[in-house]
Amino acid sequence: MDNNKLYFDETLLNDNVLDALYDMHFDVCTPIQAACIDPIIEGHDILGVAQTGTGKTAAYLLPILSRLDDGDFPEGHVNCLVMAPTRELAQQIDQAMQGFAYYLDGVSSAPIYGGNDGNRFDQELSALRKGASVIIATPGRLISHLQLGNLDLSKLSFFILDEADRMLDMGFSEDILTIAKTIPQTCQTIMFSATMPEKIESLAKTLLKNPINVKIAVSKPAEKIQQSAFVCYAPQKMKILKHIFKNGFRPERSAADEPPMKLERVIIFSGKKQRVKEIYHSLKQMKVNCGEMHSDLSQVERDDVMFKFKTGEIDVLVATDIVARGIDIDDIVMVINYDVPHDVEDYVHRIGRTARAQRDGVAITLVETEDIWLFKKIEEFLERDILKNPMPEGVGEAPEYKIPATSSNAKPKGRRVSGKGQHNRPDKKNGSVKQGNRHNDTKKSNNKKFNNKKSTGNDRTEKRVRTQKKGFSHDSKRQAD
Repeated sequence: MDNNKLYFDETLLNDNVLDALYDMHFDVCTPIQAACIDPIIEGHDILGVAQTGTGKTAAYLLPILSRLDDGDFPEGHVNCLVMAPTRELAQQIDQAMQGFAYYLDGVSSAPIYGGNDGNRFDQELSALRKGASVIIATPGRLISHLQLGNLDLSKLSFFILDEADRMLDMGFSEDILTIAKTIPQTCQTIMFSATMPEKIESLAKTLLKNPINVKIAVSKPAEKIQQSAFVCYAPQKMKILKHIFKNGFRPERSAADEPPMKLERVIIFSGKKQRVKEIYHSLKQMKVNCGEMHSDLSQVERDDVMFKFKTGEIDVLVATDIVARGIDIDDIVMVINYDVPHDVEDYVHRIGRTARAQRDGVAITLVETEDIWLFKKIEEFLERDILKNPMPEGVGEAPEYKIPATSSNAKPKGRRVSGKGQHNRPDKKNGSVKQGNRHNDTKKSNNKKFNNKKSTGNDRTEKRVRTQKKGFSHDSKRQAD
C-alpha cells in the first residue's frame, strides 16, 4: 500500500459510508479530505481554503453523514444545514449526497433553492414536513422558509458554508448572519472558501469556535489546456471575438495543414452580467448558436439553457462566473475569458472547464490594457509567460504588454491561496498525502450504482476486506469529489 496516500478505510468513517465509497470506486482521499474527515468526526470547527475540484464536498459530507448514521441526533429535526451560493452548486451537492448516503437508511436530504416554480416550493415544503435531516440550500430561499415558519433550526448540529467567498460576493452576508442567529451556540460549523479576504476572516471569527485551519494550494491548470491571450484595447475586444467566430481559431500546437477549430462546445466568461447580455446579443446577430447564463434568468430558464448546452442543442454558452464553479461537462473544447478574472482561483476555475476526461482544450483571454497587471499576476502564479496571439487583420494595432502608468499602483482585489494541505494538529497517520486528479465521474458512478441491487451487509464487508488485501487495486483509481 502506498505510504504517501491516505485511504478512506484508514479514516474514522463508519462502515455504511465506506460501503458506498467502495461501490463508487472511491479509494484514496484527496489532501482536503485527508485533512478534514477525522477532525470533523472528532467535533472540530473547520476553516478550509480550497479551490473547486479538490474534493471539498466529500471532505465535509462524508464525516457528517458518518456521524449522523452513528445516531444520537434528534429524529424529525434538521440536523445538518449546507449553504451554497448558487442553485447549480446546491444541486451538485445534493447529487453527491445521494451517492454517499446510499446505505444510510435513517438519513434523508432536501435541496432548497430559489426559482419561480410554485411546484418546486411545494416539494420543498413537503420534504421539510417529512423531517429531512440534511438541508442543502441557497441563502435567499432558506430565509423565505424561515420567515414562513416552515423550518426549525433549533436542534441543528452541523452548519456548513460552502464557497463562502462567493456568497459574500453575491451579497448574502446579512442573510448568513440572520440564519446563524437561529442555530444553537453548540452547533459545529464548517466553512470553505476558495480565497481568504478580510471579509471571510471576519465572518469566520464570528461563526467559528477555535477552528482547525486547512489550506490547500491552488492547483495549476492541466497541461492539456493550450493557454493564450490577445492583448488589446477595450474597444477591440468584440472585434476579436467576432473574428474568432467568423474565421475559427488555430491553437499553437496545430499542425501546419490542420484547419481552424470549429467553435462548438465553447464557454465565454465575463464577470458582469450586463456584458454577458451584450456578448450574447452580438453573437446572435452573427447567427451563432448560443445561450446566456446569468442571475437575471429564472431557475426554469437557467435549467433550460444548461440542458440545451449539455445536450449539444446550443454550441456556445455565454456566462458569468456562476458557471465556473459547478458545471460538469467533459467535452468543452474552448473557454474564452472576455475579461481577466480578478483572482487567480477564478482563472483556474474558468479554464478548468476544458481539457477534461483526458481531452485537449483551448483557453483564450482578452487582456485589455487596464487588466494587464491582473494577467501578469496570473502568469506569476503559473510561473511562465502565456502565449500572446497576434492581432487579427483589420482589428488594429495591439498595445504594448506592460502595465500602464495609471495602473502601476493597483493591487489585486483577491489574494492567492498558498500553503500545503495540512491542518494545525499532529497528523495521526504520520504520512504525507499527494494531490490526486479531480474525479469527474460522480454522477455516472451514482447512476450505475443505483441501477444495481443492493448488496447485503456481509457481502459488502467481504468485498472491502478482499479489496484491502489487494491494496485497493481497482481497474481505475478514483477519488471522491
